[in-house]
Amino acid sequence: MPGEHLFQFLIHEQRRNPGATGELTLLLCDVASACKAIAHAVNRGALSGTLGAAGSDNVQGEAQKKLDVMTHEQMVAALEWTGHLTGMVSEEAEDPIPIPLAYPKGKYLIAFDPLDGSSNIDVNLSVGTIFSILRAPDHTRPATAPDFLQAGIHQVAAGFCVYGPATVLILTTGNGVNGFTLDRDIGEFVLTHPNMQVPADTAEFAINISNQRYWEAPVQRYIDECLRGTDGGREKNFNMRWIASMVAEVYRILTRGGIFLYPGDNRNPAKPGRLRLLYEANPMGFIIEQGGGAASTGRERILAVSPTHIHQRVPVILGSRHEVERVVGYHSATG
Repeated sequence: MPGEHLFQFLIHEQRRNPGATGELTLLLCDVASACKAIAHAVNRGALSGTLGAAGSDNVQGEAQKKLDVMTHEQMVAALEWTGHLTGMVSEEAEDPIPIPLAYPKGKYLIAFDPLDGSSNIDVNLSVGTIFSILRAPDHTRPATAPDFLQAGIHQVAAGFCVYGPATVLILTTGNGVNGFTLDRDIGEFVLTHPNMQVPADTAEFAINISNQRYWEAPVQRYIDECLRGTDGGREKNFNMRWIASMVAEVYRILTRGGIFLYPGDNRNPAKPGRLRLLYEANPMGFIIEQGGGAASTGRERILAVSPTHIHQRVPVILGSRHEVERVVGYHSATG
């Protein structure tokens, strides 16, 4: 019901499942609390002294921003003591993060990107946090890397938070997609976007076109058609968007449709895609599918990919179903 606080909404969802213990509800509330703290830090910008480079690289060899490091630390501190997790995976840590021995363990795992789109932070554009929740194969012992190597279809919940003009939390527990806006006056996430649906058709696409020379032929064909519009055989003209922040791109798709592509390319055979499967592609694919859209690597459903590494990368094509199906069809035609 619009106007419900997040906790009220989750309790109502919990009551629909007679076997629910409430542990997932409490974990999601803990994640939301961490996102509130991150939103506050992002909102303060230069006043907090956290803008600029950290002078270090993450496990993927990418230069870290100060806020990358700070938000990672905030997520870990907010979740490690709760008793709902047996381990965590973060974009900013090479290995799984254990739960300290002083704290109880729970039956869930979480993988997260604490600050998606951090290259935008110094120019005051939208950034966000992405998370995926899985069941722990064995919650009686510390989690290991293989415990996280579950296909996306096994996610029990996923979500992301956009820190923009408003702070919005998007959430699915496998029963549709709902959006909650942070009411700063009361410090609560309030349901403002119930049952979000991705339109099947769209006239918008988002891609980093500076990489065009590296794309495979199916993506070259699709983008060329979009750029030419009615002059190239399409039934309509298209607009291009690119924010370099996956949370902002997916939020736009959920609210008005679109297709987002970060395809594989031939620059580096060791990196068949740019985005990480466990804490970017899988949670976003789950959300988009729950909203009626589609999510593919171009050759297979993202949620069906069997992970081989906690920081594995995959191509990502997601959004309005008819456009994603068109791109997938072009891949099928070329083998």
